[in-house]
This record gives sequence, C-alpha cells and structure tokens, in this order.
Amino acid sequence: MEKQPGPEKPGVEKYSEPWYATALRAGLELVGWIGLPIALWPHSIPAAVGVDVLLIGVPAAFQTPGDKPGTNIAVPGWVTILMVIAELGGAVAAAWLLFWPWAAVLVTALALLTCLTELPRWKRLLRWTRPVRA
Repeated sequence: MEKQPGPEKPGVEKYSEPWYATALRAGLELVGWIGLPIALWPHSIPAAVGVDVLLIGVPAAFQTPGDKPGTNIAVPGWVTILMVIAELGGAVAAAWLLFWPWAAVLVTALALLTCLTELPRWKRLLRWTRPVRA
C-alpha cells in the first residue's frame, strides 16, 4: 500500500494497488468472462448468458465503498472478496473445460498467484475502516 502525494484529509489514508495485481486479476476475469459462456453455450444458452450476467453484472453493481472510485450498491468487503474468488474460479473452470491441459495448469497457477497478489487488498477490505482509493 503506497501513500499518494497530494492534499490529505486527517484520518483518511490513501492507497493504490500494484499494477501487476490489477493486471493478473483483469486477465483472469477476461478468461472467465469469455471462456465460461463458450463452454456452456452447447449445453444451455440461458446458462451461457446468465454466467456472464453473474460474472460481469454483479461485481459492476455491488461494490465495497472505498475500494473503487464510486459505489453503486454498497456491500461489505467479504462480499467483494467472494466475487473475486468466483471470477477466478470461473477462469479456472473455463480453462479446464476448453484449453489443453498445459494451458489449464498455467491458468490455475496464475489464479493462485492472483490470490497471493490480492492478499493486501483482501486484508484492507476486511478491516473495519478502509482507506480511500487514490
């Protein structure tokens, strides 16, 4: 957690996420958003559409205050953590359903690495008081 320069309000801590944590999470979210509907389409078109509504729409609507600029519907930090884990799980499931085994192993390893890079954010989300995103 890095402090950002600029005007500071007393009692308000600012933070910024490392670029690699954001990049890993975003890349794996894309794997899940694209892969799961492709894997589900031959079995159930409503399920293929519904999984993207869940993986994209729910996190867009429900956010933890202070985690991102602007909040639509406020939820506690543990809900945001569960949504990230669901997205990572979706990426891993899509990889094992669609990719060659070596690629699925790579996606699984990246998902585990993402969990490690997310730990500081998750700890911050679980605190009672949260800093404001820089």
